Amino acid sequence: MVSTLPQTPIPFTGGKIDASNLNLNERVVSTRRIAKVVKGGRHLRFNALVVVGDGEGIVGAGLGKALAIPDAVRKGNASARKSLIKIPLRGSTIPQEASAKKGASLVLIKPAPPGTGLIAAGVVRAVLDLAGVKDAVAKSLGSRNPINVVYATLEALQKLKDPAQEIAMRKGLGTPER
Repeated sequence: MVSTLPQTPIPFTGGKIDASNLNLNERVVSTRRIAKVVKGGRHLRFNALVVVGDGEGIVGAGLGKALAIPDAVRKGNASARKSLIKIPLRGSTIPQEASAKKGASLVLIKPAPPGTGLIAAGVVRAVLDLAGVKDAVAKSLGSRNPINVVYATLEALQKLKDPAQEIAMRKGLGTPER
């Protein structure tokens, strides 16, 4: 049976989100001092893991490396603004359970009823908070390497699907927005 409803296409941006017109907050999640041993001694550098988000479903993370921490943070912020993703929110929580693995780090995220709060620790909490998730339960298993945990959290959030868009897509009313 052919649908007679007018089809309004759901905008597809190709996965890129323009960060110039967004009000993004940034949080430095982790900084490390890296020492490379060379012939003349130790060559010190720094890396900084930065998470940015608008608190309304847009979040990203980036890793910057430089000779000084402020330069590494600036580079990490620029990298995070280039890797923004949009996640679907159902009220103050996520629509369904999600998990992802990056390296030896495994992250599980589950929705929670309103008023529960954000039950997560460390870098998972930072990512979910900047994404705008207010009620959720998260668990980090395996390696506690902050870089892998942040990227596993983002991968888990990227797997989330908006139920309304999924229903529309399955009925043939449009394409998914990702």
